[in-house]
Amino acid sequence: MTYDELKDQIKDAMRARDKVRLSILRQVHGELKDIEVNERRDVTDEDVTAMVKRLIKQTSETLEGSQKAGTDEERTQNLQRQVEILNDLLPAQLAGEELTALVEKTIAELGAETKRDMGKVMGALNAATGGNFDKAQAAKDAGARLS
Repeated sequence: MTYDELKDQIKDAMRARDKVRLSILRQVHGELKDIEVNERRDVTDEDVTAMVKRLIKQTSETLEGSQKAGTDEERTQNLQRQVEILNDLLPAQLAGEELTALVEKTIAELGAETKRDMGKVMGALNAATGGNFDKAQAAKDAGARLS
């Protein structure tokens, strides 16, 4: 997602009067605006993705606390919806057969043979996909192919 796409989604949420979506999108926008002001640079697509991931983590932690407390059902549902909205903003994660093929290709390119090479394989996958892959599945696939 780009910064301009985020702004467009904010406008769409305003038109639809979707308060929950508008709230979380404005939160992302505000955090990105801080980058522009404090660091005096333009926001990149990587900044947008990193900020969305950070907010997913924060909102998920708040959601867990709300679920454990169990006192405010409306707040819990609101937080669940916010996490879903944030997840929709991220590009689709690489998983399944595509990920398995990439793991095999990476192992072949690196010449990895033992479990000691697992870090190199995971690092190369991270670099190739920008960290946008199912890490648990990748580790399982790589572990099965490395002795």
